[in-house]
This record gives sequence, structure tokens and C-alpha cells, in this order.
Amino acid sequence: MTAWRNWAGTASARPARVERPGSVEELAAAIGRAAGEGLRVKAVGSGHSFTGIAVTDGVQLRMDALDAPIRVDASSGLVTVEAGVPLHRLNAVLAAHGLAMTNLGDIDRQTLSGAISTGTHGTGARSGSLAAQVRALELVLADGSSLRCSAEEEPEVFAAARVGLGALGVVASVTLQCEPAFVLRAEEGPMPLGDVLGGLDELLAANEHFEFYWFPHTDRTLTKRNNRLPPGERPRPLGRARAWWEDEFLSNTAFEAVCRLGTAVPRAVPRLNAVAGRALSARAYDAASHRVFVSPRRVVFREMEYAVPREAVTEVVSAVRRWVERSGEPVAFPVEVRFAPADDVWLSTAHGRDTAYVAVHQYHRLPYERYFRAVAAIADAAGGRPHWGKLHWLDAAALRDRYPRFDDFLAVRDRLDPGGVFANPYLDRVIGRAPGRS
Repeated sequence: MTAWRNWAGTASARPARVERPGSVEELAAAIGRAAGEGLRVKAVGSGHSFTGIAVTDGVQLRMDALDAPIRVDASSGLVTVEAGVPLHRLNAVLAAHGLAMTNLGDIDRQTLSGAISTGTHGTGARSGSLAAQVRALELVLADGSSLRCSAEEEPEVFAAARVGLGALGVVASVTLQCEPAFVLRAEEGPMPLGDVLGGLDELLAANEHFEFYWFPHTDRTLTKRNNRLPPGERPRPLGRARAWWEDEFLSNTAFEAVCRLGTAVPRAVPRLNAVAGRALSARAYDAASHRVFVSPRRVVFREMEYAVPREAVTEVVSAVRRWVERSGEPVAFPVEVRFAPADDVWLSTAHGRDTAYVAVHQYHRLPYERYFRAVAAIADAAGGRPHWGKLHWLDAAALRDRYPRFDDFLAVRDRLDPGGVFANPYLDRVIGRAPGRS
């Protein structure tokens, strides 16, 4: 058996067999063999999910060889690629054809299929998640057959599979709606937390993409506002030396040192956060959209993120702040808050409601459960939906009430994979067992 471990060290597996298909035909054959042997199957990408969503004791499918572009139509913006392509490579392919995705998350190491299947999103009150940019999917099912779905072809499967959790089949290819490449003006700067929460409506209305990071134990935030460069305006890129200093050294090397110091001396964390918050300086620069959306993340952490109704976010963040202040828990990582519009994807965390995302992190050498459970209780009280690829403790009984189309998703799962070939303990917990599983 080959041992596997995810990026954060929160999930591990010893699959009975590892296969690395290089074509859809090889993928279908691998799934068919496994099903014939009574083995369960899970596709795995870069291992950036914090949950056990990719864990299997059966056949692990490494998707990195299915990473090629299939069709690029620059005139329509429709791009079809194999599902194992990592986002950073996809962004390079799109840029070479003068295209870009409308929105991205802040990490680009995930595979496209993994990012879509777990509901990865960026920020922007009018810009949807990665799944909202999908126009068609090709799935390989438990019997080895292929199924193409879109809004016109197998629409119910499409509504389920855009955030399919790996429960319906293995995504072989993805068709995305892209757009002409564009430049973003990034403006970053400190702002008191009270001013951010008090002015959220204006900040969201005035910016295409807005997010903020609150430094626990302080009243300081770092705000990020990304907007398209007006036509005809000359881009002003960030200097190479400053980019290295701020994005590599300060945000990674120095931050790792701060986290290690906080681990050794937990009582120093509030003071360290105060110093970090005061050290923030405003900056503005212009760059290709994918270079602005994405940040290098080299410090290993644990993460939990809840999607809460947009109108509840001020109270949720305020309640988290009150808990941190009275608990004495040392929290070195900033709390990240992002925004997304309502969508119609059945298991999207933004399904049917304008959404705010509250993400909490903890350095991997520090305990996280007390902090995360406290934040989860606050978010649960607001009807929050946890990110499918990040740590949480909810099960199918709790989640069913938070997704109006939960049972419709299960009906599609039960039709496509009644024997639970693609099941695992995490999916058994969050969506329930397939009908044919003992």
C-alpha cells in the first residue's frame, strides 16, 4: 500500500492501489476494474482539501496526467480542458490565448476538478464561484461509462455535479465560460474593523472584488479592493523587489517565524498580531487578473470556513471577536471575510442567497479544535454552511436543512452510483450512505 497525506496533514490514507490514468479511456478502465473487484474509488488532485473527501481504502486515482487543453474558442470564451489540470497551469493556458476566468480563489495549486467539486470560490458580490463559470462536464460513472452534462443535456446531473463532492463520478473534463483577459487594479490598506463592518454595503457596492482580513486580539484589518483597470489607462505593476519583499518574505518567511514564536510563547500572540497590524502599509498596483486574485501560501495551516447569509456577517464577525477576547485562545492567523452572489448550484454554499464567507485558520503546530468549534457554533446559529473541503463537524442530518435541493442531489447520486463506488467515510457522514452500501 502507498501512503497518502493531504497538504495540511489533516487527512491520510493507504489505498489498496494507486492508478494514474492518462486518458478518459484509461480512467474508465481503472474505475471498471475497481468496481469489478468490489473496491471503492476516489480521484485525488493536489490534496488541498482539509477534510477526508479524497480518502479511500480502495483505488486512488491520481489525476495529474489528465491535464491537457482540449478545445479553446477565443471568440466565444468557451474552453474545455481535462479535469486534472492545476489552476496555475490553466491560468497560463488561458493567458496564452488572451482569456481569463472571471473570478478565482486565492490559491492556485488545486486541480480544476477538485476546486469545482468542493465549491472553491473567490470574492466579489457580483462574481460567482468557479462552479458558476462551468458550462459542461464529462463524468466517468461507476460502470465505466461516460456522461456529458450541461444546462441543456442532463440538466439535473449538471445542477448536482458542478459541486459534486466526488460522489457522482469522476470528472474527466470541464468546459468553462471564460472572458477576454483583463487587468485588475489592486488596492490594499489597513482599516479599523468597526469602520469595515459599518461600511460594508458601500464597500461592496463600490468594488468588483472586496475582502478583508481581521487580526484577532486587535481592531485592525487589511482590506483588499480589486477593480478592472479603466480602458486606456496604463498599468502600474508592482516592482519586483517590493513584490518579493511583501508577498514572499513578509507574508511567508517572516510570517512562518512569527507563527513559530507564537507556538513557543502563546501569550505573545496578541502582541505579535498588534505589531503585524501596525506594520501594514497601503499599496496599489495593476496586474493580470489571475496574478491579483492569487497569493502564494507557504505557511501550513488548518482552516474552517462557513458561508453565512450576507446580512448576518457583521454579527457573526463581531461574535467571533467577542469569543476571542474572552477565551484567551491565541489566534495568530487573520480571519478572512469574502463575499459572493447567490447561485443555483444545488450544493453550492451560496445556493439561493447572497453570501459572506468567514474563514478561520490556525497554524499547524497549534491546537485548533476549541477555536474552530466556537466559531462553528456562531456560524451554525446564523444558518451557516461549511465549505465542503474545509474542516467542520456537521453531518447529513444537519446539512439537509441548509440546502433546499439536498434530497434532489441524493436522488442523482443514488441513480448514478447506487452501490457507493465513489463513497468514503466523509461522504457517508455529510450526505449519507448510498442505498446499495452495507
